[in-house]
Amino acid sequence: MLVTFSNVTFAYAGNVVLKNLDFAVNEGERIGLVGENGAGKTTLLRLVTGELYPESGAVQKKNGVLVGFLAQTGGLEAEGTVYSEMLSAVRPQLDAVARLAELSRKLAEARYGSAEYAALSAKYEQTERYIAAHGCYDAEVRVRTVLSGMGFSGMYDQKVSAMSGGEKTRLKLARLLLEEPDLLILDEPTNHLDLKTLFWLEDYLSAFKGAVMAVSHDRYFLDRVAARVLEVEDGRVYSYPGNYTKFKTLKAQRVALEQKEYERLVQERARLKDYVDRNIVRATTAKSAQSRVKQLEKLPEPVKPYLPPAPPRFKFSFSVQPASCVLSVNGLSLSAGGKTLFSDASFTLGRGRKLAVVGENGTGKSTLLKLIAGGGNAACVLGRYVRAAYYDQENLNLDPENTVLAELWERHAGASQTEVRAALARCGLAEEDMHKKVCELSGGERAKLALCVAGAEEGNLLVLDEPTNHLDLPARESLERALKEFGGTVVFVSHDRYFVAAVADCVAEIEGGRLTYCEGGYESWRQAKKLAAERLAWQREAAAREEYAERRKEGWRSKKERAAEAAAKSRIKQIEADISRSEAEEAEVQSALADPAVTADYKEVERLCGRLSQIKKRQEELYSEYEKLI
Repeated sequence: MLVTFSNVTFAYAGNVVLKNLDFAVNEGERIGLVGENGAGKTTLLRLVTGELYPESGAVQKKNGVLVGFLAQTGGLEAEGTVYSEMLSAVRPQLDAVARLAELSRKLAEARYGSAEYAALSAKYEQTERYIAAHGCYDAEVRVRTVLSGMGFSGMYDQKVSAMSGGEKTRLKLARLLLEEPDLLILDEPTNHLDLKTLFWLEDYLSAFKGAVMAVSHDRYFLDRVAARVLEVEDGRVYSYPGNYTKFKTLKAQRVALEQKEYERLVQERARLKDYVDRNIVRATTAKSAQSRVKQLEKLPEPVKPYLPPAPPRFKFSFSVQPASCVLSVNGLSLSAGGKTLFSDASFTLGRGRKLAVVGENGTGKSTLLKLIAGGGNAACVLGRYVRAAYYDQENLNLDPENTVLAELWERHAGASQTEVRAALARCGLAEEDMHKKVCELSGGERAKLALCVAGAEEGNLLVLDEPTNHLDLPARESLERALKEFGGTVVFVSHDRYFVAAVADCVAEIEGGRLTYCEGGYESWRQAKKLAAERLAWQREAAAREEYAERRKEGWRSKKERAAEAAAKSRIKQIEADISRSEAEEAEVQSALADPAVTADYKEVERLCGRLSQIKKRQEELYSEYEKLI
């Protein structure tokens, strides 16, 4: 076990947040941590990391355990470049490889069998084992893999200090992945990730060797990553085996059993008390009544099951029906900061449609939504009677110095205070929140206020930029229901894939400088993407096979040419030897013809002259072939 909680209680200023916690985190385990906003999830994580200490009980960690923690806020702060900072995360592995090379050099210089040689050999073997265990030779490959997966492939030389907050958070997560801690703790890791990076992170975590404990409101992420769910509720922690979908079923069963047991105890106590009240004063039944009193004393006091606060009830409505064509985009090109985001986009959106705009971070999704909500572009035209209500993910349309009550009331001065308070309460803002300043609200409370403001505008076109950010799961589910019931048109951006799948009936994807419109919901778009990816993979594989075949063919040609060249060289040597022998034989014949004893025999002279003629002819053939080969 990596971490063990034993009867842990924690309180802030006397207010108990967590009580009597007993659970353990095992090696290699995948845990999803869920609960309402403010339930104490982040507090629990800080108890694990050692940032906080319990009021009572104990948090015990395995000796030498390395814990990596990604907080909700606060990214990587550094002065170096992206690549240099990531290399520093694997510096021990890189140093080990360099150390092994140095030990190898010293071993080569040391005298075999000496004490120095033995000491160097021991260090060499120890370093080799470290390198094998930590994959040191692949350290730089891992750095490039993680940077590419987290969306930093073209940003190696960028200064970390010049990056945005979201980029710094992603970079800190990348560094944590490279450090490979025994326990990786992630507090809302999906908030700053686009869909492509989310899929990559899920695959990476599935192969991650250490344990993972993640707080997330992304239900797809929890389903893919978690093998156990811990729920923080009413200060306690409940453990459920399986992913988020299974947790929902198991929790419903637990709550039903607790409610049934509570009702049984209440009924049983009421029955016994009634019997005692009716019979305790009668002499004939007093004895049996006393028996019931003892049974009543043994029964545990019924504890009413915890009822979580009612989730917000978002509501969107409109009074003016728009034209059938709510939005017409024709040849739209969009740029930001001198960079073309996409060009020549065209599509139309009918009344009542729900469009999800998806794509990687920085592709122009938010810019497109602002353009749609603001109007004024000839290539992006709203239909007649269309009234847009815009939700900004940064909530910049809210006055931070206004109170919650004033923020809504000033926009709708004709409404009564009761009506305004009721609208805010429906959206999950409590009585004590009404006179808080907007700047004092938590992220979730500010999101609820902004959604309440958007709903009160009665727009028949809702333009929502990341409306699920900062909302807990019950609030997200409530927003899903409200948007599905909404009779108007919705254009929205969200990284919550579960939310997108629940709401959208069409998808616009911005990728590679193009906007592609896809009829059908999230699953239809995913299937289309999957088929396109498979088709591209098949084309690449076919091209690779063709290239491989061509290389083999070229290799065969080269082999044949090399063989021919070798044969030619061999033949040249043979011809040179034959020419040498022929010239030697020619010299012998010429010498014989010069001998008077030979010239006296005309038959011998005739034979030698014939032989000389053959030698000359053969030499001509050899020289001719030799000239061709060289």
